[in-house]
Amino acid sequence: MTIPAQVEDLTAEWFSEVLGGTVRRILALAAHSGTTGRARVALSSSADLPDTVFVKLQPFAAEQRKFLRQIGLGVAEARFYATVGNDLPVRAPRVWHADHDDSDGSFVMVLEDLQASGCRFISPADGDILEVASSLVDELAALHASCRNKDLTWLRTPSGMRRKPEDAEMAARRAQFIVSALDQFADEMPPAFTRIGELYAARSPDIVALFNEGERTLIHGDTHSGNLFVDGGRTGFFDWAVVGRAPGVRDVAYFLCNSLPVETRRAEEFNLLDRYLAALATQGVALDEQVAHEQYRLFSVYSWIAAASTAAMGSQWQPIDVSRAAMATTTQAIGDLDAVGLLEARLNAG
Repeated sequence: MTIPAQVEDLTAEWFSEVLGGTVRRILALAAHSGTTGRARVALSSSADLPDTVFVKLQPFAAEQRKFLRQIGLGVAEARFYATVGNDLPVRAPRVWHADHDDSDGSFVMVLEDLQASGCRFISPADGDILEVASSLVDELAALHASCRNKDLTWLRTPSGMRRKPEDAEMAARRAQFIVSALDQFADEMPPAFTRIGELYAARSPDIVALFNEGERTLIHGDTHSGNLFVDGGRTGFFDWAVVGRAPGVRDVAYFLCNSLPVETRRAEEFNLLDRYLAALATQGVALDEQVAHEQYRLFSVYSWIAAASTAAMGSQWQPIDVSRAAMATTTQAIGDLDAVGLLEARLNAG
């Protein structure tokens, strides 16, 4: 079965084959490309198939396609959807088809059209963002608890990210994103921005090693507001490209530090973290409160690294106004939480 390389390859015949029902005609309603190619496609069929689907495939630009193949994120997401996409305890897009080829990095995913399903995509400016956050921590607890003792051997690190934390080449690559962010944005950011950036640039292998401490489970890995939606008051998750194994608090900290307005986070972050711990407890998972609070402070740094690295890339990965806003929000969080002080204490103790 072929894997489409571009929107023009999404034919009625191909959809008929992968969906198991006759599709007479298709119409690409919209298509654009960023980290992946994306298309919203209408299907004309007499079979029990949806009227529209959302398709993810390789980026349309050759340079971006080459980069994604080197990193392996598209293949990782397709593997995830094909393996467990319809068996998750959280709301995620229904998977109609997912396929990938490890040998050449090609992939395709045919997913539920969330827009057609009446779902709402969220923004940090939404008036109900605290309700979204409350639902989110409940859902994350369900995900993390359910996957705690499951076999996750199928969940392989993307090919371009398999080096160990102490690998010098990978460490230098990670640090370079942050050095670039410092060069571009330090003058306009609070002092915490430069402090954390310089520390990370100097000690990135040691800091990444701290991120791997603690009991790990399946995490979404990229829980900013741009990867979330609301369906009937329930927060759902899409864009699982960096799904992985890590302490569950990482998902919680990523959203709260990245996508909650600063004043809302300051007022509610520990209430939301405690809500997450209580939800875990109802499912038989005990996580010590002190450990969780230290993990939260630690993973505020992870959230900042992601935001600063994305901003350093301009609009290549995300619109620059979005990434700059996230960078500012996460910088406030690491300052409020004295994340630099925590890192210095942990690194010196080591």
